[in-house]
Amino acid sequence: MNIPLSDYTTGATVASDLVNTSPTVRVTTGDALPDPTALARFLAEHDVRLDAPPPTDDDLRLVHVLRMQIRVILETETEEHAVAGASVLVRRAALAPVLHRDDDGRWQWHVPTAPGAPLADELAALVGVGLFGVVRTLGRERFRSCAAPGCRGVFVDTSRAGKRRYCMPDLCGNRLNVANHRARRRLGSVAR
Repeated sequence: MNIPLSDYTTGATVASDLVNTSPTVRVTTGDALPDPTALARFLAEHDVRLDAPPPTDDDLRLVHVLRMQIRVILETETEEHAVAGASVLVRRAALAPVLHRDDDGRWQWHVPTAPGAPLADELAALVGVGLFGVVRTLGRERFRSCAAPGCRGVFVDTSRAGKRRYCMPDLCGNRLNVANHRARRRLGSVAR
């Protein structure tokens, strides 16, 4: 796998979405990665093409451990701790950065992963490089907890404005908006 250094959003998005597949976050629905097939689907949905073969039960177990490690990094208090955690992830499979020409002939930095690296290690390197990019470009304050009451999700806000509030906007944000709408309707009907 070649991880482009210019695209930190992919690794950051994978980090956020992977952490939020956990049963810690998905209390009512359970683990969103219960088997290797779900892991393969997650990777495909995120357009992550690893050099590793299709996921196995061992890969799934290691990705579940990686998911907890990423959460710890996203919950760190300082940039130094975040960078140290991302460094550990990158070292699992990343090799020295190299220059490759892109489709337009421009030189671009890439971080290759070691040949034969396990799936979880390649994924760790992708996430680590993404977190490095976020800390350097946007700052550690973009690592956030979900603002929805009762949600234990965390995420990396890579939005341009930096005002994202929910780990899963389509789920947590909508749930809060519906609750607020219902509360306003109840207050309106009581006032009449």
